[in-house]
Amino acid sequence: MNTFERLWANGAFRYGATVLALVLVMGVLAPFLGTVDPAVMDYNNINRAAGHTGSFTLVDGSQVAHAFWLGTDNFGRDLYSRVVYGARVSLLVALCTAFLALLAGGAVGMLAGYFRSADLVLMRLMDGLMAIPAILLAIALVAALGASITTVVVAIAIPEIPRVSRLVRSLVLTLREEPFVEAARALATPAPVILLRHILPNALAPLLVQGTFVAASAVLLEAILSFLGLGLPAEIPTWGNIMAEGRTQFSQYPGNVLYPALFLVPTVLALNLLGDGLRDVLDPKFSKR
Repeated sequence: MNTFERLWANGAFRYGATVLALVLVMGVLAPFLGTVDPAVMDYNNINRAAGHTGSFTLVDGSQVAHAFWLGTDNFGRDLYSRVVYGARVSLLVALCTAFLALLAGGAVGMLAGYFRSADLVLMRLMDGLMAIPAILLAIALVAALGASITTVVVAIAIPEIPRVSRLVRSLVLTLREEPFVEAARALATPAPVILLRHILPNALAPLLVQGTFVAASAVLLEAILSFLGLGLPAEIPTWGNIMAEGRTQFSQYPGNVLYPALFLVPTVLALNLLGDGLRDVLDPKFSKR
């Protein structure tokens, strides 16, 4: 059985991959799946119940027959369209954060693990970052730099860098003592070549697993920042922004908070289960079990 067949046979990976594929399709096809512009406000349709059918006023003032599948918010915007478009932002933040954290954390971890002279300085810096709670560091960075997708990605990625670097460092400390690395050093192979050609390929599987957990954390942290009003601007439809705007009327219209949450929770769970499935198959210790 090849690697993909073993992955698909794993229940956690299968569930995670299926849910993420659906969310990805929803995000990519948001302009086609969304029924109206998620930013258009129609004050004649404020806080409509899910399933309401009526007319919707477009930007040009014309009215069209419209079915509000998930109802509307307190500004008369279609909740279904906003939730669908919110998937794009969550996936974009997750992918960019994971890429940035793996790139920076991987570089720091390889340098610290291979060069003993750099280990002490780099890892003490990472320990200092880990001492600051991730959510507080993200809030401080967003408040200082301003709200934008770039700022949110950087603010979420920085707390994840120490975790990635410690993982990569531990892998490099083991790999640098392997015979194939010692043979490369004996042949006077430059250190960058050893790191990129011999050590990095053997660390890719654990890095891929860690990347899924970073992505899950990024989706959740972005929603928390937006819910607190410190994430992306309010005009950008994100699951956190939708829940933040609906919390003031939660007792009367709980759907404004619950509907985006029903998409957020399975997405975070799917990313975590995808990581568990990858670890079970790609990690020799777990695959033997």
